[in-house]
Amino acid sequence: MNKFVYSFTEGNKSMKSMLGGKGANLAEMKKIGLPVPAGFTVTTEACNKYYEDGEEIETHIVDEILEHVAKIEEETNKVLGSNENPLLVSVRSGAAISMPGMMDTILNLGLNDETVKVLWEKTNNKEFAYDCYKRFIQMFSDVVLGIEKYNFDSINNNEDDIEVIIEQYKKIVKKETKKEFPQDPKEQLMMAIRAVFDSWNNQRAIIYRKINNIPDEIGTAVNVQAMVFGNMGETSGTGVAFTRNPSTGEKVLFGEFLTNAQGEDVVAGIRTPKDISELRDVMPELYEEFVGITKLLEDHYRDMQDIEFTFEDKKLYLLQTRTGKRTAKAAIKIATDLVEEKVINKEEALLRIEIDKLDQLLHPTFKEDFLKDATKMAKGIGASPGAASGRVYFTAEDVVREAEKGERIMLVRQETSPEDIEGMIKAEGVLTVHGGMTSHAAVVARGMGKCCVVGCGELSINEKAKTLTANDIEIKEGDYISIDGASGVVYKGLVETEATKLTDDFETIMNWADEIKRLGIRANADNERDAKVAIELGAKGIGLCRTEHMFFDEERINTVRHMIIAEGIEERKEALDKLLPFQRKDFVEIFNVMKELPVTVRLLDPPLHEFLPHGEEDIKNLSQILGYDYEMLKERVESLKEFNPMLGHRGCRLAITYPEIYVMQVRAIMQAAIEVSKSNEFTVNPEIMVPLVGDVTELKIIKDLIINEIEKVFEEEDVRIDYKVGTMIEVPRAALTSDEIAEEADFFSYGTNDLTQTTLAFSRDDSGKFINEYRNKNIFEKDPFEVLDTKGVGKLIEISSDLARKTKKNIKLGVCGEHGGNPQSIEFINKLDIDYVSCSPYRIPKARLASAVAVIKEKNR
Repeated sequence: MNKFVYSFTEGNKSMKSMLGGKGANLAEMKKIGLPVPAGFTVTTEACNKYYEDGEEIETHIVDEILEHVAKIEEETNKVLGSNENPLLVSVRSGAAISMPGMMDTILNLGLNDETVKVLWEKTNNKEFAYDCYKRFIQMFSDVVLGIEKYNFDSINNNEDDIEVIIEQYKKIVKKETKKEFPQDPKEQLMMAIRAVFDSWNNQRAIIYRKINNIPDEIGTAVNVQAMVFGNMGETSGTGVAFTRNPSTGEKVLFGEFLTNAQGEDVVAGIRTPKDISELRDVMPELYEEFVGITKLLEDHYRDMQDIEFTFEDKKLYLLQTRTGKRTAKAAIKIATDLVEEKVINKEEALLRIEIDKLDQLLHPTFKEDFLKDATKMAKGIGASPGAASGRVYFTAEDVVREAEKGERIMLVRQETSPEDIEGMIKAEGVLTVHGGMTSHAAVVARGMGKCCVVGCGELSINEKAKTLTANDIEIKEGDYISIDGASGVVYKGLVETEATKLTDDFETIMNWADEIKRLGIRANADNERDAKVAIELGAKGIGLCRTEHMFFDEERINTVRHMIIAEGIEERKEALDKLLPFQRKDFVEIFNVMKELPVTVRLLDPPLHEFLPHGEEDIKNLSQILGYDYEMLKERVESLKEFNPMLGHRGCRLAITYPEIYVMQVRAIMQAAIEVSKSNEFTVNPEIMVPLVGDVTELKIIKDLIINEIEKVFEEEDVRIDYKVGTMIEVPRAALTSDEIAEEADFFSYGTNDLTQTTLAFSRDDSGKFINEYRNKNIFEKDPFEVLDTKGVGKLIEISSDLARKTKKNIKLGVCGEHGGNPQSIEFINKLDIDYVSCSPYRIPKARLASAVAVIKEKNR
C-alpha cells in the first residue's frame, strides 16, 4: 500500500512533488539540525486521491494521519485534546510550486472550551489563551465552515470581555451552520485537512495557477505542525525575512517582524510590522542566531531564501524556508552576484530568472520634470517597482467592472486578501493603508510585476463615502492618483511616465544568453521608432515589417483610399505614384537604423476594405476630398466588403489581381535600400516577403513580377545589391507543399498568428468569445494565439521545415508571429530546424533569454 503521510524526519528537499515545497523544506531543515517544531506532511498524492474518491479521505489515510499525530504527541509530550497538557497544531497547505497567499492556513487547532482553560492555567496568561481560541474560531469558521470574516468584524471592535466575544463567535457559527462549533480536536483536524485539499480548487487558487502557468493536476500537500506561539507577550513574536532584498537584489537581510503576534498578522497586513534590523535592539542574541541561520540556509539552497519564523519567550523556531519570490531586477542582480560569488554557474543563473518577469524591467517610471509639479499626498512602503496611474476604486469587483470599460484603475484597500486577486490582475497598481513588504498585497503584486505601495498609514479610507484622504487632500472614487512602487510615494492626479534604464547586470545576463542560445532573435517593427527600440534591446534584424501599418498615417490614408477605389489601372497607378515617396521614406528610416542587419518586409497583406471608411458621414467626407460622387463611392465601398475577410481577397491574392500595388512597394524598398547603401559604409540587405501563399504558382508569378521591377531599379540606379525573395507560410496547404514552394523561395517565415487561425478555423478577432470555456474545459491548456499549439500548428511547421530543407538545404527559416516572443513556444521552436524567431520589440529580452533557457533545458535532458 502507498505511503500517504511523512514525518518531517522522513523527507528531504528533493521530495517537493510529493511533500510540496513547504513540507520538503521543513523536512530538509529538520535534517540539517535547525529548530523546526515537530510535524508531518500529508502528501500531494493524498490530495489527488481525495478528488479521485469524490472528495473523501480514505480510512487507511486517516489512520496514517492519526499515527503521525501520536508521533508529534510523543515528541512534544503533549496530547491532542488533553485536559492536562493539550497539543495545538497548525494546518497549512503547501504545493510543489509556491502559491503565496492563495490557499488556506489554520492556526491553534486543538482548542475547545476545555483546552483553552488548560492553556490559560499552564501559561498563567488568560489573554493569550483566549486570543488563540478567538483566532482559531475565526480562522476555522472562514476556511473550514465557509463563514466569511466580515460576520465577526463588528464583534471584534467591541470592548466586551474576551470570553464574551468567544461566546458571540460561537453563536455566529451556530446561526450560519445550524451546528455547534466542533469541540473534538481530531474531528477539527480532519475537517481542516479536507478544507486545505478543497482550497486547491478555490477561485483565487485557480486564477493564480492560470496566470503563473502552474498545472492543475499537481495538487497540494498539507503540513500539520506543533504550534509555537508568537503571541505570548513582548518576548514572543513572528516574522518573515529574505536573505537578500527581493525588490533590488541587494545582499542584505531584508524582512519584518511583530512582537506578541502570530504569523497571519504579518502576511495579512493587519498590523504594520517593524524592520528586521530592529530585532537586534530588542533581542540581540536571538537576532544573531537568526542571522547565522539565514546565511546557513542560503548557502545550503544556493539561492535567496524567504524564511518564516516565530520566537516563543525568546526561543527561535523556523516555520518555513523557500526560494524567495523576487522582482526581475532583483532576480538579475542575485543571479549575477551568485555567479560572481562562485555559488552557481552562468547556465544556472539564466535558469533562475523567470522569463515572463523581464517585462517588469521595461515598466515605466515617472518623469522627473512632471514630478516637480506633482502633488504628493502620502508615503508608504514601495513594495513592487514601477509607476502607475489610475482611477481610484475600493473593491476588486469595482476594479474589474471599470477596467473592462477600458479605464485605467487603481485598487485601493485597507489591506488586500486573496479574494482580491481578480481586481489586482485588472488594476494598473495596488495601494494599501496597512501591511508591509511581506503582506499579501506586496507578495502577490511582486509576483505579477504589478506596481504596488503598501503600509501607507497616512491615508484614510471612508468606504461608505467612497473617499480617500491624506494631509487635507480628498480623492473621490473615480478620481486619478499615481503611485511609485519603488519609493512608496502616492501622488494626486496623473503623472507622466517614461521608460526605465536597463542596468549593467541586465546586459550581463543578456550577453550570457546570447552566448548559449541557438536561435537568432529579430523584431517585428514597422517604423523607425520600433526599429530603434529593437536594436537597443538586442534584435539582430527585423523579421516582420508590416507595410500596411505605414498606410494608415493621416498624411497618406486618403491617397491609399484613392488607390483602392480607382476605377481603372491608370487611375490606380496615379495614386500609387503619390504613395511611392511615402513608402520609400519609411524604408529609408528603417534601413538607416538597422544598417547591414536583415530586414524582412512583408508586402501588403490585409483586405483592401480595411482601409476604407464605413460610416455614412466618413464616406461623405471622403467623397468631397477625392471629388467622387457619394452614391458611387458608397456603392464601391460596399462592393469591397467581404463575408470572411481573413480568408478572402488579401495577401498575395491582391498582387494576382492588382500587381501594380506590389510593384510600387518593391520599387520603394529597393530604391530606399540603394539610397541608404550609397550614403553609408554598409550595404542594406532587404528580404521581400510575399504573404499568404498557398500554391507555388502564386509565388512564381509574383516573384517574377518582383524581380522584373528590381531589375528596372538596378538599371535606373546603375547599382546592384543583394536581396532575397521569400514567403510567409500561414496557410496549411503551403506547409504541406513546402518542398514545392521552397523551389521558388529564398526564405520562409512562419506567420503563426494566421497559421493558427487557418489551421484551427478560429478567428483571431472572435475566438475570445469562447476560448476561455475551451480552457476551463481543458480542450486547450492555453489560448493557442498566445502559446503555440504544438500538436497541430507546431506539427505543420515541423513538416514544412523538413520538406523545405530537403528541397533547399540552406533555405532560411524563421517564425514571425507573436509566438516568437513566448517562452513556451520558443522551447518548442528551438527543437526544430528553425533559424530565428521574431517578436515585438519589447519582447526581445524575453526571447533572448527563453532561447538560451531552451538550449540549457535540452542539454540537461
